[in-house]
Amino acid sequence: MSEKHAIQRVRHELRMRILTVVRVEKLTPHMVRITVHGPELEGFPSASPDDHVKVFLPTSGGEFNVPTMTPDGPLYPQGKEPSPARDYTPRQFRADSLELDLDFVIHGDGPASSWAEKAKVGDKVGVGGPRGSMIVPDDFDHYVLVGDETALPAIGRWLEEMPKGTKVTVLAEVASADEKQVLARDVRWFVRGESPSLDEALAALPIPEGDTFWWVATESKRTRELRSLLVETRGIDKDWVKATGYWQA
Repeated sequence: MSEKHAIQRVRHELRMRILTVVRVEKLTPHMVRITVHGPELEGFPSASPDDHVKVFLPTSGGEFNVPTMTPDGPLYPQGKEPSPARDYTPRQFRADSLELDLDFVIHGDGPASSWAEKAKVGDKVGVGGPRGSMIVPDDFDHYVLVGDETALPAIGRWLEEMPKGTKVTVLAEVASADEKQVLARDVRWFVRGESPSLDEALAALPIPEGDTFWWVATESKRTRELRSLLVETRGIDKDWVKATGYWQA
């Protein structure tokens, strides 16, 4: 990779926060935005659209048994049920009001989805991190963002934070037409199970002129297959492809 396209990786101090839900907004039938607030968000670092925080949920007994961060890693309280934890994208942080938006896909199972479906103002939730950021420079000629609904928080944030005039192509897959969201730029939407599929569209997508950064986030196995399509089949420079599995089937 040339120096002008060098991706910068930065580390952040790992902090744990117990925050309060101040707003719950249903974005689509199966996507809910939960806004949390607290003085512990002072200085919250999130330098990249695809950062992730660890969201800690109440235990079955309603407690928060979150880890203490030590030089050797997280240390949970002994003899207590650990709080369930899942990774989520910081959709938007507003430093002036110390508010953080987190978008949850409601899929009917799993502790985070179940909690988000029932969340109400006044509820507590733990947020740890982000541990670090991968900062993609804005000097590429074109950006291609590819993902399913779990990637929409990162894609949405990326589109909002891109410099004006940035050339970007977005391919996004959702479960049904009513799961489409209004984002800051045009999106090519694909409904799961319909033709053409997102995978077919990516395989047929003309490679943009100039230097292009490719970002892919879907189910883990599928992400590996799409990365292979780009790097091995289509000959894209592997240093210009970031492919991350956001969940496992």
